[in-house]
Amino acid sequence: MSTTPTANKTLEATLAPPTRCKEQCLQQTLSEYREALEDAFEQDCTTMSATNDVVTPYSLPYQAKDALKSYVPKLHKTYNANELDDNHPLRFVNRAGKFDRDTSRKYEICWNVPQPGRGTNFWIPLRLNPDQQDLWDDLLNKESSTKVGELRLQKCRTTWTLHVTVEYGIEDTTEMPENPTHVGFDIGESMLVTGCALQHDTPTKPLLINGKEAKRLRKEMFTTLKRLQERDASEWRIEERFSFYQNRLTDIIEKASREAVEYAKQFENPVIAMEDLAYIRESLDYGTYMNRRLHSWAFARLQGRIDDKAKDAGIPVRYVHPQYTSKTCHACKQIGYRPRQAEFKCKNPACHVSTFQADINASANIAHRVDPWGESLPWKQAGDDSPQDGSRSDTATTHREQSAPAQMTLTPFQEPKPTASND
Repeated sequence: MSTTPTANKTLEATLAPPTRCKEQCLQQTLSEYREALEDAFEQDCTTMSATNDVVTPYSLPYQAKDALKSYVPKLHKTYNANELDDNHPLRFVNRAGKFDRDTSRKYEICWNVPQPGRGTNFWIPLRLNPDQQDLWDDLLNKESSTKVGELRLQKCRTTWTLHVTVEYGIEDTTEMPENPTHVGFDIGESMLVTGCALQHDTPTKPLLINGKEAKRLRKEMFTTLKRLQERDASEWRIEERFSFYQNRLTDIIEKASREAVEYAKQFENPVIAMEDLAYIRESLDYGTYMNRRLHSWAFARLQGRIDDKAKDAGIPVRYVHPQYTSKTCHACKQIGYRPRQAEFKCKNPACHVSTFQADINASANIAHRVDPWGESLPWKQAGDDSPQDGSRSDTATTHREQSAPAQMTLTPFQEPKPTASND
């Protein structure tokens, strides 16, 4: 029996400024929840029944208590947490997801805020993220298959933010389409995203999104926060600056991921390929300074947003082994070198590739590896030069010969202007 594939996404909404009475109710419920969470955590509750015994006496709505009974055991058994963060959001199970819509109101959608006791709930308007309007429409459509999941309510200075997890149907992307166009995406610091589609095994219409602005913001954020901490600045000031930079970086990630998926959609039957970050994390050993810089950049976050948007567009996403993608010639598969950050040179005198843009070369290699025949490790200049398996799952031991594709005219290459907005 076939089932419709689904995906999860978190919807974000800001509560309209509450009245003084509602503000007090929200704050009291949040404080009570955090006390119950800390109590259950300190008593090492690893089961739902043990957590229930601890949180039952607290004055909380049943939706929050049920969320605690599920969440506290996960903290111990799944996340292996040693301590709690002071700013945990107020969690509710999906039964708290009651919304009302009226187009005649200034804020069309209102949320029924759970409160302890009978008949104490109250309604509060929501200001929605306009980019998520379609999913809100589906969520409130009784005939839609979109389902509400966990809700999280967070206080940030003077505003309240509601996050609603929803499960919605998507196109089946588990099967590869016929005659696919492989589109590789290489994610890095200098070039935030480099995309390259393969048509007849030839790199075509590359996409380059400059990472200069993201790199500048990360450096500025690190310096600013360090100075504020050295000056013993107030906690709200540090939090404000951190939120400012995170919002700017989030905006860059959203724009870059959207542009990447739009790039892939222009090709017939696209299949997106990206590097498996598990291998990258394991191999990061460039010294303390470089490791901090590379780990500080949210590679997984950007990949995740590309993955989410690709699923929404019905585009399959595959992850491949990253070994030697930046050092291998995409045409002859032999090891080359990078004299400069943006330049790749092939050492093979018989290869038609001489100099190539390094990030496009890497993204072309990533795209090649969607095909299991393209998963072999590159040929070595010395030693055993037989093709070897470079994938965790590919068990092929023989490889087909590949004819040399026509060279894309990128020699010499002039670095283009950024294609993603740096505002």
